[in-house]
Amino acid sequence: MLLEKELLCCPSIKTAPTARDKGYLESQYHRLLHRIITMLSTTLLIASAGLLGVAQACSTVSGVAVTFYGYPDNDPPGPATAYNCGGRNNIAGGVGTYDNPLTFASDPSEYTPCELVYSSYLKKYLRMEDWCQQCVTDWQSGKKHIDIWTGSSTSNGGQTQINCENALTPGSGQQFIRAPPNNLPVDTTALFSNGQCRTGNVYNGNTASCSGGGGNTCQTGCSWAGHCIGCPCTTFDDCSDNFICTNGKCANP
Repeated sequence: MLLEKELLCCPSIKTAPTARDKGYLESQYHRLLHRIITMLSTTLLIASAGLLGVAQACSTVSGVAVTFYGYPDNDPPGPATAYNCGGRNNIAGGVGTYDNPLTFASDPSEYTPCELVYSSYLKKYLRMEDWCQQCVTDWQSGKKHIDIWTGSSTSNGGQTQINCENALTPGSGQQFIRAPPNNLPVDTTALFSNGQCRTGNVYNGNTASCSGGGGNTCQTGCSWAGHCIGCPCTTFDDCSDNFICTNGKCANP
């Protein structure tokens, strides 16, 4: 009723909008439309990611190229990651357990951000928390590639750490398990710590399965073939170098 009276008393309100008015209204309309489309797209993307996570079943992937990176050769140098997973606030870390997985980087088209995988080569659980340019390039050419975090999140290991990363890198593709069970064997030994490179805590050629457990864990590269880390033993004398016999397997002291 009030609007009717206003229109009767003020006929100038009924004048046609100017070109400027039309331009303003049109720009506001397009801005609103863009915001609606953006909100819908984001909602659909989140919903799709959630459904994918629910639907994904455990599976094995073989022939994956494995490299390592850390504080000194991150880009930029430091512990920052591209994705905030598990409340880490975009800081790399982890020890390799199911509940505290180690950070890895890859192409987000190859692995979903925050996706959990299991590395048979390291006997560690890993989580996709970072982006890797070389991984993206490799994936576009059909090559599978994962770059795994090593070392401290608070100190720069310098060239010594980079040398360790190169020493840890296997010469052949390795097996990974996607959507893994939580009962796979785990080695929580830090691969680089206090200047020490733990090349004895990798398991080249090791395999695992979605049903849990592990396959061949007998490593190579020690001075007495067949008596390296992970190889069967009954006494201390059955193990090469300074390894000891623990639970029927040669291991680091």
